[in-house]
Amino acid sequence: MPRSTPGQAGLFESAAPKPLADRLRPTSLDEVVGQDHLLSREAPLGRMVAAGRLASLVLWGPPGSGKTTIARLLADTTALVYEPLSAVFSGVADLRRVFDRAQQRRAAGQGTLLFIDEIHRFNRAQQDGFLPYVEDGTVILVGATTENPSFELNPALLSRAQVLVLRRLEDAALEHLLRRAEVIVGRSLPVDADARQILKAMADGDGRFLLNLCEELFALPEGRRLGPEALTTAVQRRSPLYDKGQDSHYNLISALHKSLRGSDTDAALYWLARMLSGGEDPRYIARRLLRFAIEDIGLADPAAVTQAVAAWETYERLGSPEGELALAQCVIYLGTAPKSNAAYVAFKAATAMAKSTGSLAPPLHILNAPTKLMKSLGYGTGYAYDHDAPDAFSGQSYFPDGMARQTFYEPVERGFERDLRKRLEYWQRLRQQRQAP
Repeated sequence: MPRSTPGQAGLFESAAPKPLADRLRPTSLDEVVGQDHLLSREAPLGRMVAAGRLASLVLWGPPGSGKTTIARLLADTTALVYEPLSAVFSGVADLRRVFDRAQQRRAAGQGTLLFIDEIHRFNRAQQDGFLPYVEDGTVILVGATTENPSFELNPALLSRAQVLVLRRLEDAALEHLLRRAEVIVGRSLPVDADARQILKAMADGDGRFLLNLCEELFALPEGRRLGPEALTTAVQRRSPLYDKGQDSHYNLISALHKSLRGSDTDAALYWLARMLSGGEDPRYIARRLLRFAIEDIGLADPAAVTQAVAAWETYERLGSPEGELALAQCVIYLGTAPKSNAAYVAFKAATAMAKSTGSLAPPLHILNAPTKLMKSLGYGTGYAYDHDAPDAFSGQSYFPDGMARQTFYEPVERGFERDLRKRLEYWQRLRQQRQAP
């Protein structure tokens, strides 16, 4: 069979049905929704376009936020030749061909915008291969990624490209897309007001996914009008963005930890539910709750550690979903408990002192003397047995000889540590009395 000519391919392609998201793809930067912080006249991309000078960029944002569209429109706006590649399907040979074409264009006075989707999927060596062509201006590189560039891209590449963060689409932007879809299709979505709100919530900030949902709804028989319950039956809700090995994993556990530290129990429960809904291993959460109990509550409420261990053990015995209630109960306990990092700070200070003082020996009077030689050297001499002293407290020094007494632990005036502070103050008064001349 003879191969189609380019004209024939274009004819068949234009006759093929296009998805709604493709039909609504913006034709100018002004039509891009939800990214005014980048595209307005005073914003970074707006200024670049106005000046006619485009720098290499990394567009970092969630799926469906407009990364690919913005890259294509930047090429159109600046009269650069658009060379798109996907890091998933392309290799070194593809890059070489693009760079060869870009060098030929450059010699003829024409610039090239190289767009690389999922740029984080290129390995370190491949990323290093961009550098000479980016540095000498052969290409303007625009990379798109859903992953944190700090972790996924080479520092050398990041130093040559400006990272711009795209936001998930908010309600107003999603509503704008719905109205544009209704205009191009020529009729309203078959949903009531409550279902329309749920439809936007289903998209979870992803404009492309929202338009795919709209396409499903427009395909339903005309005359139907769906309420919330019928909507959730008719279309599939988008799974929340969560990657257990990537940025969202660390962001959400940080949100849970800091909500607990801030004693915002309701927010902590929300982040716990987000992590569990995203498929996080409950054992990982249990380990982090135990860490929080010892690090951020400590002796302000010694029972916090017991609660965390019990929740972990309960989950191990019950499994999901019943065991997740034990984690929720633990979150509530930790969120409402008094907070103190005094033990953490004390141990950190003691560790720093231990490293700075080297190998100072304990004072002789607190060393055991199991042999005659050790006794003759003064081991144990002058030791005061505390139980023989008034109040079972001798007041002797237990720091190395020649080292001034240190205070590492400063309990807070909260929870059980309030009692510990009183005890320490009591012993300090006795120490001063016993050591007085």
